Parts: sequence; C-alpha cells; structure tokens
Amino acid sequence: MKSLFDTPVKTLAGKASSLAGLRGKALLIVNVASECGLTPQYRALEALHEEYKDRGFSVVGFPCNQFGGQEPGSAQEIRSFCRTKYGVTFPLFEKVEVNGEARHPIYKVLTKVADAEGSAGDVQWNFEKFVVSADGKTITRFRPMTKPRDPSVIAAVEAALPKRRASSKPRVK
Repeated sequence: MKSLFDTPVKTLAGKASSLAGLRGKALLIVNVASECGLTPQYRALEALHEEYKDRGFSVVGFPCNQFGGQEPGSAQEIRSFCRTKYGVTFPLFEKVEVNGEARHPIYKVLTKVADAEGSAGDVQWNFEKFVVSADGKTITRFRPMTKPRDPSVIAAVEAALPKRRASSKPRVK
C-alpha cells in the first residue's frame, strides 16, 4: 500500500501532485469549507502552521463541498478567499469528496482511523482534523468541533513532529 505521502493528489490549480514534498513533516490534514460556521477555524489553523512550520510541520487543506454545499467556489475563488480573509499560507489541494463512493484515496486511509471515543468511519462535517506523524505511521483524529488550538490537538502535533537529532557538539562544563 502506498503511504499518504505517495498518494496522487492535485493542487488547487489542478496540477498532478502528491504530498511527497511534505514527507518527513508532521501534517494536520483537514477538510475545509468557505461558507461553514466553522470556517473561522482557518485563522487558528494558519496560526498553528506558522508556529510549527520551522519544526517540520504543515497544515494541509482539502476543500470539500459534501456538507451542506458549503464549499461551492472555484479553485481560484477558494484560494482568494483563504488568502484575503484568513491569510492562509499552508498548502491547499484540490476539492475532494471525503465520504462515499468517490471518497479520495487519502480519505480512504484517514477514515479508517478512530477518534478518541473509538469511532472510525465517515467524516462528520467540515474541519475534521487528522494529525499524521512525520514518519507517517501514527494518525490521530479529531472531530470538527475540536478547535485547532485544543490542548489535545497541540499534544498530537508535538508528538508527531520529526524527532530532533541530538547535537553532536560536546557539552562544555
């Protein structure tokens, strides 16, 4: 089975891509929408991205229109909205389906992961979050109402970050 990092995706502009450029980083993958009551989470997601990006972390957004038609815009409209309203700099990929027959392959993997209550399966709504460890081996799931700065999300991000190598410099006493 391919890793999440090797799964084909398209950029928001429609170009063939993958998450391979993010290999070795911890990720917070989230299905996003521009017209949802949870859309203000973009602000906290961007803050989290900025705070941890230099430590090997990236938020990754996948727009999704499956929940109440709350992401109806074109790729250009989504990009413009995210940048101008919330200052989003983290990668946004193609609009995808996260549930059902046309579920994107990345979400076929993610939805097998259970949340803290032991429930796996379909994404419940916009802004469901998955923290993927830098080695891709550990995935932690958070439901939509869990805020990006919730202590449990921060703890999962911290645990998922690439392990820092011990300094090779001798310590001076």
